[in-house]
Amino acid sequence: MLRFSKAILFAAFGLLPLAAAAAPLTVVNVGAPAVNCVFNVTCTVVVNDSIGNFTPPGDSGVGRVQSRTYPGLAPAPLGGKLGYVYRVDMTGVSGATCVNAIQFTFGPIVKAPYSPAGLADLFVVTSGGLGTVGVDTATKTGSAGTIVANFGGSGVCPGKTSYFFGLTSATTTPVPSTVTLFYTPAASATTAIRVP
Repeated sequence: MLRFSKAILFAAFGLLPLAAAAAPLTVVNVGAPAVNCVFNVTCTVVVNDSIGNFTPPGDSGVGRVQSRTYPGLAPAPLGGKLGYVYRVDMTGVSGATCVNAIQFTFGPIVKAPYSPAGLADLFVVTSGGLGTVGVDTATKTGSAGTIVANFGGSGVCPGKTSYFFGLTSATTTPVPSTVTLFYTPAASATTAIRVP
């Protein structure tokens, strides 16, 4: 009589649990103040800002990760939701180390019509605001998991700042958390951020 372990049977029939895979997020470039219209029909928003400081290894000065939130007001498409917007600012840093990606935990994302192109997960304010470096790609692992946002070109280098980029959540009370910054050359550090 043949005997099979449960592990062999599960493996044979593809029933073993799989590690969650990173799924690509839809990233769209937008302009301000037009993007504000999905949060408020007056196309204006009232922001709440906080800052996390960091200094890249081997550099001098202080870099900042700016966390910005603003509420969506009915009858706008995102009425009752909260926008979570971020910017990596290296204008106060001297040296050669660039931030090429950031990673943070974010709950379920509310897709929204940030531009006429349709629904998107993440918006990047490439006109009408601060910055010169955009988010090229972003991924998320699990519905309440880890987001990795990858900056374009050589990343956010000393003397530069990223564009503001954001996501929307149904969670309207932000909480303190941390963000991991990935540098070129390879290294990483963490600083403060606010998330849903």
